[in-house]
Amino acid sequence: MENSRGAISGNGKSTRSDGESHACPECGAGSVVEDIARGESVCGGCGLVLSDHRIDTGAEWRAFSSEEGDARSRVGAPMRYTIHDKGLSTVIDWRDRDISGRKLTPSRRSEIYRLRKWQIRSRVHSSMDRNLAQAMSELERLSSQLGLPKPIRELAALLYRKSIVKKLVRGRSIEAMVAACLYAACRIRIKPRPLDEVADASRVNKKKLGQCYRLLLRSLNLRIPLSSPVHYISRFASELRLSSPVQLRTVEILNQSRAIGLTIGRDPLGLAAAAIYIASIMLDDRRTQREIAEVARVTEVTVRNRYKEIVAKLKIDTLNSV
Repeated sequence: MENSRGAISGNGKSTRSDGESHACPECGAGSVVEDIARGESVCGGCGLVLSDHRIDTGAEWRAFSSEEGDARSRVGAPMRYTIHDKGLSTVIDWRDRDISGRKLTPSRRSEIYRLRKWQIRSRVHSSMDRNLAQAMSELERLSSQLGLPKPIRELAALLYRKSIVKKLVRGRSIEAMVAACLYAACRIRIKPRPLDEVADASRVNKKKLGQCYRLLLRSLNLRIPLSSPVHYISRFASELRLSSPVQLRTVEILNQSRAIGLTIGRDPLGLAAAAIYIASIMLDDRRTQREIAEVARVTEVTVRNRYKEIVAKLKIDTLNSV
């Protein structure tokens, strides 16, 4: 049987030769034999024992299906920054039933009610916990409305927790700080969203959102990669229902524009919108300037100005394009 580490024989030994990182320090051979039963790693060339303390981190039981594995697992869900207590606390269920599914007696039900009430109070007993509970709820709502994946949500939650430690949230709106962390996380993960779109979804004006975002950059020393118009193409093309050839031609136009320095000092949203407009004309899958401007959240004047610049510099004949 072959796996990513090497060949495993029937006697519980595996041989791997995956580069110089596992080379023998004595003879330089790249073949390492791992004896799983003994927990040893032995050089296949000279027989030198490289390691004799191999630890098996897997489970001690076997499972033949994912359902059986979940049933036998004795650990809970992993920690999540998007939960205000990171998912480490316990929760008393609201259904008044025991482990067998039978209903509780009235006396036991009243006792569980009091325990549940104090459990909820203990989870959010401090001001920081209450702030995090409200912020994580807003983060979940905002990221769900924007359709952002889980890694971006986790990074935004981590940035918000750092801002609480730095006391950046004090005296500022929770919604504005959550939106700023989410916008920064999108930029860091190279999945940028327009500032106007985040502001509209978060019910915070663009000016306040920009102030909170600049505060995060200064206080947390964040290194944000430069935004490229290519990063917006797939989402804009999806909303405009453009074909794959149009997207590829748009990327080619933007790469040629960057090669001659046309993208320097210009809004990437306007450049992306103009490149999409040119590519749609060239491949006869036309979209109006108004449609593209609404999706890119720029004005039609910006689309026309960037269109004229790109066509003139790259010498593109949109009238005779096929």
